[in-house]
Order: sequence, then C-alpha cells, then structure tokens
Amino acid sequence: MTTLYITEPYSVIKKNGETLTINIPGDDKAGKAARKVEVPTIKISEVVMLGDSTFTPQALAALLDQKVEITFLNMFGNFRGRMVPGDSKNSLVRLAQFRAHEDASRSFEFARQFVVGKLHNMKTLLLRSNRRLGDTRLGDAAESLRGIQELVEKLECDPTPPADPGKPQKGTSWGSLQGYEGAGSAAYFDGFSLLVKGDAGLSFETRNRRPPRDPVNALLSYGYSLLHHQCSSALQTCGLDPYIGFLHSSQYSKPALALDLMEEFRSPIVDSVVLTLINNRILQAGDFIEEMGAYRLKDGARRTFLEKYEERMNTQIVHPVFKYQAAYRRCIELQARLVAKTLNGEIERYIPFKVR
Repeated sequence: MTTLYITEPYSVIKKNGETLTINIPGDDKAGKAARKVEVPTIKISEVVMLGDSTFTPQALAALLDQKVEITFLNMFGNFRGRMVPGDSKNSLVRLAQFRAHEDASRSFEFARQFVVGKLHNMKTLLLRSNRRLGDTRLGDAAESLRGIQELVEKLECDPTPPADPGKPQKGTSWGSLQGYEGAGSAAYFDGFSLLVKGDAGLSFETRNRRPPRDPVNALLSYGYSLLHHQCSSALQTCGLDPYIGFLHSSQYSKPALALDLMEEFRSPIVDSVVLTLINNRILQAGDFIEEMGAYRLKDGARRTFLEKYEERMNTQIVHPVFKYQAAYRRCIELQARLVAKTLNGEIERYIPFKVR
C-alpha cells in the first residue's frame, strides 16, 4: 500500500475495473505527448492531488469504498481540502480528548512530551551528522538541545492561573515550555545551517516561511505540509479530532493536534530528506522558481522530492516503544494510537517518539 501523487496538471482520473487510469494531457510547448498511467486500486492507501485535475464520480466512489483518503493541494503545496471516507465511530476517545483539552495539567503534560520528542530528535539528527563531520559547532548545538530537553523534562504544570491575565504566558510553566521550544529550534537550525553543503545557490541561514524566501526553506515547508496531512490522516484513523490539540492552540481552521504530532517527525523525516536531496546534489538551484521573493519547486523537481519523501516514509526502523520493525508511515499511526490510549487511560503518560 502506498500514496498516489497526482502531479501533472489537468489530468483526468477514471476507474477501469479494479484499476485507476490517469489520463495525462500532452503539452505541445514542452514537447510532451499525452499518456496514460494505470495503478491497481488495491495498492493505493492515500491520494494526494497537486494542482487542477479531475476525478470521475466512479473513481471517487471506488477510492472511498476502499477507505482511501484524498488530499487536495495547490501547485505550491498549500492545503485546499481533504475527502475522508467517514469519521471514526469511536466517540468515546473524542470525548476523552475534549476533557483532556480542558484539563490544564493533562493538556500541559501532552504538550511537554511533544516538545521532548521534538528536541530529542533534532539533537539526534545533529549528532548523527557530526559523527562524520566532527564540527565543534554542531556538537555545541546538540549539547544546547540536550540541556534544553532536560529543563523541559523537569517542568511541571502551574496549579494557579497567571498573575497577569494580559500576559498569560509570562512567568508560567506554559511560557517556559514555549520559550524552551523556541530556544531549541533556534539552536537546531543554527546547526542545520552547517549541514547544508550542496549547490552554491542552495544556502540556508535561518528558518522562514509564509512565504519561504529561499530554496531550502521552500523544501522544508513543502515537506512539512505533506507530513502534516499524514499526521491528520493517522489521527482520524484512530478516532481523534485533528483540530483539538495541546501544544498548539486550538483555533478555527487550525489542525492543532496534527501539528502537535508532527513535531516529533519533522527532523527524522522531512529534514533528513531535504539534506539528502541537497547534499547529494539531486536538487540544485536551477530546480526552483522565484516569484516575488517566494521560492517553489519546478514540476520535475517536485516529483523527485516526492519520490525521496515516499522512500523515507517507507523506511523501516525499530519503533522505540513497541520494539518491532515499522515504516515511518506506520510509526506516525502508532504514535496517534499512543495518544488515544493515553486519553482513554490505558497508559499513564504519552510516550514521545524518539529516534536513536
């Protein structure tokens, strides 16, 4: 089972027996002839459509009958919408999720563990990379992350409300948690900048987004967008509401819990893919388009990124909690199930995903 990406604009996806036929139009200017691609529906676990293409009603029905989720993105990778086969019938876990969201101590504990997992995995990526490089600056960044992680692990939720309602985070455990997360991210991206060693036009100074103002940030943003939708899908599969979170504030149209969950997977999945593509010169400066200060991938380069992203998602590792082999894609679902088990009281505390 795998994710089917529809990247060619104006494609038409039809059902033909037990197969999806993707009719890709020709492009006279680019010298491309029209062609067809056939994919057995039984092999499809998810569909991601980029740009303007069309499903026939029969194709949509076949995918939904097979419980395949369809995500619609524009050509920049920005989210448009999702078509989901049906909500989980497990209303009890969602009720438990809502109660935990309103419980300050439980909400804080979930948030704290998400940050612990994020800091640990960022530190691990820097340490792994530094085994070969031996750069003292990377060692210092990793050591800084280690110290911040230890501080986060000692944090406890405040039993009383903030003294100044106008500044609810100032001097509180929530404020400390957010400050530590920000400091950890800053230290990590300082180290990450030392790892980017590809084409001269692909340098990295600092993390920026909305819009990404350099090619490396464009890759990171694109990868995080894909990862976010994978996390949303995993949470819904487990009966959870992606919009009711703990670390990220729950606001209108903000999938807070999906953003919470993806924090642990940013560096081992997306950041790793970006470094591989750049440092091995698989992608170069000419693979990007700059428009009004914002960067995005060209069509061919986007397919290259998706191939490497899928390769990473299907990489088998030993899950740190369950101790058996699982692909990263499966690990995301397992972490979502740990969230559900914690909410239902089956385990005492959520255990974050920590790579070795």
